[in-house]
Amino acid sequence: MTEYASLDTELTSDVDSLVPNWLTVPEVADALGLDVVQARQLMKDRELIAVRRGPGRVVSVPADFIDEGVIVKKLPGLLTILADAGFDENQAIRWIFTPDDSLPGTPMLALRENRGTEVRRRAQALAF
Repeated sequence: MTEYASLDTELTSDVDSLVPNWLTVPEVADALGLDVVQARQLMKDRELIAVRRGPGRVVSVPADFIDEGVIVKKLPGLLTILADAGFDENQAIRWIFTPDDSLPGTPMLALRENRGTEVRRRAQALAF
């Protein structure tokens, strides 16, 4: 099994349209002030998630996962909850970027606005 075996699923156009901007692994490393090996380790540790996209199947991370040189607060915990609920990377990204009228906005917007507790509650409910 390769390092990115779980990333082999092609992104569907709806997920691609939900995420406004993407970063490659070198861009993630640059944004976080790390080297590429450290950026890849963040993905292995599920601090960040990535998918392969586009014709070149480039490993890509939603740009909104990083804010001012750091990973958005509470994102790693949310990614763990979604994985525990059985979500793969594509499904997790779709859920994080799909508008939810009860928040309001998307879970990603709520995380960036420091409303992570509400997002985590909704994600935990998915497991039941």
